[in-house]
Amino acid sequence: MSTPDLPPTPRAATARELHERYNALRGTLPFLLYRDQHGAQVLHLLAAERSRFSIGRNRGNDIALEWDLSVSRLHTELERIGGEWTIGDVGLSRNGTWVNEERVRGRQRLHDGDVIRLGQTTLVFRLPEAADSDPTVTGPLPLAVSAGQRRVLVELCRPYKDTRMAAPSTNKQIADRLSVSVDAVKSHLRVLFAAFELDHLPQNQKRALLAIRALETGAISTQDFTET
Repeated sequence: MSTPDLPPTPRAATARELHERYNALRGTLPFLLYRDQHGAQVLHLLAAERSRFSIGRNRGNDIALEWDLSVSRLHTELERIGGEWTIGDVGLSRNGTWVNEERVRGRQRLHDGDVIRLGQTTLVFRLPEAADSDPTVTGPLPLAVSAGQRRVLVELCRPYKDTRMAAPSTNKQIADRLSVSVDAVKSHLRVLFAAFELDHLPQNQKRALLAIRALETGAISTQDFTET
């Protein structure tokens, strides 16, 4: 039996899971996408008649992350204010609530594709009306990504193999492992940031967010770590 506080193992999305995401994006309801303790995809629709959803480890929450012991009993809440979905840390969480690797202070608006981290669990917020054919959330790597860029992405993600409370590999670590120059790594990362539509973010955010998105969407899985 697996230890309950370990994060779900990153793996590639199945055809059924991709079909489920596609259908949800064709709908009208916002939703949260994450994986449970067994690694199975969970797609939680934010019902139109509700204006607030609680998330935490307690079974009584609307979204119960019972397996993640680093999540507080009542960790955070999503609230619809003026037609916009927001997230706020209710002040009871030990480890804080993070959106795109920035700690939530007070309450902030959510945008399509935002990555929410609670403890070792990450959830992706999707807003169908704002979504397009975004390759960063719906499945495999963009076609424009080369084999060399993919190898850099795998090495960037490697520290997240066993825990989501990690930091991505540095450029030097990636360069040493792949036997390439640091400048080559930087060049590949610039392409990856653009391919995943993260190039507009501050430098300190986009590296971690790139790694998390690659793992959450199945673009990179644990099998990739054993192949290199």
